[in-house]
Amino acid sequence: MKHEVLRFRAQVMRAVRSFFEEREYLEVDTPVRVKTPALEDHIEAEASGDHWLRTSPELHMKRMMCAGYEKIFQIGPCFRQGERGHHHLPEYTMLEWYREGAESSDLISETLELLRTVAAGVNQPESGGLHRAAKRISVSEIFLDQAGWDPVESFDSTRFDLDVVEKVEPWIEQQNCPVILKDFPKPRAALARLQPEDSSVADRWELYLGGLELANAYTELTDPVEQRRRFVDCATLRQAEGREVYPLDEDFLAALEEGMPACAGIALGIDRFLMVLTGMEDISDVVAFPES
Repeated sequence: MKHEVLRFRAQVMRAVRSFFEEREYLEVDTPVRVKTPALEDHIEAEASGDHWLRTSPELHMKRMMCAGYEKIFQIGPCFRQGERGHHHLPEYTMLEWYREGAESSDLISETLELLRTVAAGVNQPESGGLHRAAKRISVSEIFLDQAGWDPVESFDSTRFDLDVVEKVEPWIEQQNCPVILKDFPKPRAALARLQPEDSSVADRWELYLGGLELANAYTELTDPVEQRRRFVDCATLRQAEGREVYPLDEDFLAALEEGMPACAGIALGIDRFLMVLTGMEDISDVVAFPES
């Protein structure tokens, strides 16, 4: 058992909670075992009887936003089938938060402030280059520069995924500072709204720190008709590829129909953040029972 690492982990958790409590966020808990996970193309859920283990608390937390909660956060376990490697575990710890009246751009400064505050609080203020200004670059810019094509103008799913791993992320790894990758192509909007001024890009960004993808943020899609269409399109794609198709989350869609306020949300991998803070190269080294 890694006593010092786990003590350090506890310090980080306390610092994260303190950050949100000082800003009057409400800490919430939502179900870990769910009737249906969110339908997303690249995420496979772990079955649990006639339910699934959540891949994210996203849909339940958005239902809470629909019910009138204004600022909420949650830290807890999430699960993804078949994900294991130096940077992946099938069970991992996610920090997720939502703020009414915010757009995804508003969360950039808040996220960087969180990371810097926590890092300073545990005496690791320069981890991942956090003391340096963040670089912000669009998907179009980085792909044109590193891969020679623009996925916003002409999207190719297979080529996009390959070039992220082989061309984009190696460039990011060379930057000794936080990197914000923003303005994702419309086919990778997930649950984000499209940019009002350019519907070919999603109001979505990802944050990399120490070369690791750490966080994923949206200005949230609040249109129930468009959200249902995206779920149906994803279900059709998964079925055509012979993968499991999850039922539509009708409770979430009903909550959207009642109305969700304009808001932004973000998910951040706690275990990967701990890797950056400790300098560990394997995610197994920052959790108590990686073999579970």
